[in-house]
Amino acid sequence: MPITPTPHIWMNGEMVPWEDAKIHVLTHTLHYGTGVFEGIRAYETEQGPAIFRLTEHIERLYNSAKILGMPMPYDVPTIVQACKDVVADSGLDACYLRPIAYYGYGEMGLATGACTTDIAIAAWPWGAYLGDDAVTKGVRMKISSWTRHDHNIMPPAAKTTGNYANSTLAKMEALNAGYDEAIMLNGAGLVSECSGENIFVAKGDVILTPPTSSGALPGITQHTVMTLAADHGIDIQVGDLARSDLYTADEIFVVGTAAEVSAVNSVDDRPVPCPGPATKVLADAYADLVRGRNETYRAWNELAS
Repeated sequence: MPITPTPHIWMNGEMVPWEDAKIHVLTHTLHYGTGVFEGIRAYETEQGPAIFRLTEHIERLYNSAKILGMPMPYDVPTIVQACKDVVADSGLDACYLRPIAYYGYGEMGLATGACTTDIAIAAWPWGAYLGDDAVTKGVRMKISSWTRHDHNIMPPAAKTTGNYANSTLAKMEALNAGYDEAIMLNGAGLVSECSGENIFVAKGDVILTPPTSSGALPGITQHTVMTLAADHGIDIQVGDLARSDLYTADEIFVVGTAAEVSAVNSVDDRPVPCPGPATKVLADAYADLVRGRNETYRAWNELAS
């Protein structure tokens, strides 16, 4: 999606004008994919712009850095506050927020011990990732020929920049074949996740979502939706899914910060009932929650100012 500039980007403790937020061409992470990042949304609420589950996102950012062995120059509360400052400075009621930590300029080569870690945070407007009608009409899915990372190849629990080459290959394969999104299997042939979303598959009265052992990123939106499902008496369990489970599903939906809750209308041209009853309930509940209309989880809506 095109990027609309906002006034400033936070870089290493300073608000830098958007057009001046630049890095050197020999920045380490640009060459080796050694960065960690998050995708976060701020929503318009009656109390003002609120960043959904901001603290949990930044904690996951730091866990990704820990997995990568990347030292972080600021503590979690500092980056949480910096994110709030960026949203407030943007003047936007709702936006997408991208904090990224990366090894900067000064060292080259695979060893990172002498590298310094830089952090930047940007915000810009971003609409529905899979389309405005993704809940009602659903999206067409293709099972990718690309296998999801194995835990001993690239740790899928870390949201690293390098990991997303795998996702980009799957996403572009699907788009070039005329589909909207890709579903990725792991090395054992079991369902892992989509190129950028967690997946839920309904059969009968039970909805399954793959475990982290399948190679899926532990999703914050995934956890949110499972919490809402429990509140609505919808049975969601964590369990393995085979390719054939997708073809015979009663209902499929995918979730993520960018995609929110989106229905699936087909997998490899096998139609899936869409939108399913659970999808509709959870999409509505999620939309209310992120906009501050659920008092039970109000703490998840962190005001930008």
